[in-house]
Amino acid sequence: MTKPRIGVTRCSALGDYLKSVEDAGGEPVVLEPTTDPARALAEIDGLLLTGGADVDPALYGAPPHEKTEADAARDAFEIPLTREAIAHDVPLFAICRGVQVLNVAAGGTLVQDLPSEAPSEIAHSVEHPKDARSHDVRVTPGSRLAEAMGAGSAIDVCPVNSRHHQAVARIASSFVVSAISDDGIVEAIERPGASFCLGVQWHPENFWRTGEFAPLFSAFVHAAAARRGRE
Repeated sequence: MTKPRIGVTRCSALGDYLKSVEDAGGEPVVLEPTTDPARALAEIDGLLLTGGADVDPALYGAPPHEKTEADAARDAFEIPLTREAIAHDVPLFAICRGVQVLNVAAGGTLVQDLPSEAPSEIAHSVEHPKDARSHDVRVTPGSRLAEAMGAGSAIDVCPVNSRHHQAVARIASSFVVSAISDDGIVEAIERPGASFCLGVQWHPENFWRTGEFAPLFSAFVHAAAARRGRE
């Protein structure tokens, strides 16, 4: 059986993303920001939005914070790509910058700098080691995220790594929150009714060696395989 093709947006640290997709049974295809978004989407079965620099605040109607460092080339590619993926119900998994792209593409906004705009005792930016558990997130019972992770208790708490200075602020109207940290920062969003449309603020790809978040990638790739089977 042909493996589902998973488009992975190019970033500075692709290795763990590609390995996570491969281990879940997908065929990763790196998407260049110079590619036509519609053409890129037509050639894949699922879309993985990766981490990286900030989203341009002009895209959600806000002036830039002094700490914001946007990536115009990625924005110009990933925002329309994400909108097309949502419109055509292409299975989509978004990580770190990816969840921020997802929220902005769907009409939401971002906190541009957590240390200055939402100070907290929780460490949201711990660079090394990449799989260091920084804090817990509380997963919404009954959510797609909970289902994908195999969570079953009334309130599921999951320790995650964390290295970001921005986060989801106003959630896009078609999405719901599926995880938060104890200081109220949105840690995951999802689109109810979609085949698979989920974004997380942490970096599950860094755990491919130990497999803590392998079920997330498996659920995503399974949804992409199901879409491929319907075509």
